[in-house]
Amino acid sequence: MARARKQTRSSSGREALRKNGMMAHLLDSLDAGQDIGHYGRLVFAMVARHFMDDEELRDTLLQDPAFDEGQALSLLEQVKARDYSPPRREKVLQFQAQQEFPICPNAEDPDACNVYKDLQFPESVYEHISEYREQKAHTHDEDSQAAGSP
Repeated sequence: MARARKQTRSSSGREALRKNGMMAHLLDSLDAGQDIGHYGRLVFAMVARHFMDDEELRDTLLQDPAFDEGQALSLLEQVKARDYSPPRREKVLQFQAQQEFPICPNAEDPDACNVYKDLQFPESVYEHISEYREQKAHTHDEDSQAAGSP
């Protein structure tokens, strides 16, 4: 009974996630009770946390038969504590290569599985990415200068 309610409930977060083909694929797979694999769950959590509240995200992940409530809570805590940004397409494909379930259903399409193309994230996500890139560039510059020093 509760399962039917979950499947018919449609939040604005779910609707927003469906604008991206990969996220629609992951939602459909979870709604069908499929095991989307460790990295599928990780990718889903990294993206969906910006569109769903914790309870809805946990309940959606729990539709995966290979995942229990303790694992769901642990994954959500890890993603929040480390403030993971949604993964770029290249990272999704790296994750997919490590498991059987196809996270990206159309990997041959260069536009597929790019959540930044189809979804609008909170401004803080873009700021976090920008800060990371600046830090990485600064570290690279310091390493280059150190290598050139006598």
